[in-house]
Amino acid sequence: NAERWPNNPIQRIAVFVRDLTERIAAGLDGVAYGGWLFVNNLWVSEPLRRQGVGRALVAAAESEALARGCHSAWLDTFSFQAPGFYQKLGYEIFATLDYPPDHRRYFLRKPLAGNGDRRPAIAPAAPSPRY
Repeated sequence: NAERWPNNPIQRIAVFVRDLTERIAAGLDGVAYGGWLFVNNLWVSEPLRRQGVGRALVAAAESEALARGCHSAWLDTFSFQAPGFYQKLGYEIFATLDYPPDHRRYFLRKPLAGNGDRRPAIAPAAPSPRY
């Protein structure tokens, strides 16, 4: 199958916010491959939630993915996590699983700005602030 895959390496993308003691307080890790950014994990510590930190992390990762040639992004989240958060950022559900029991797993995607998409882009995040 190797001859059918793009001939470019998987590139890791990681963005972090550190507190005043240099401990990681929020972060995003993902990979860029084949023109897509996959967001593997996004986490924000409880004291930093609802302050735009998650939005800034996603915007920074999307900006970096664009710089690396990505045209779109995708991720998955559970019904008890943050599907509404990602939808507010322009992500659209493209698949759903009834998993785990009594919940759902959502798969979302988003075309990134700069690839002909007419939707407004999220401004790139400032350098990691200290909290």
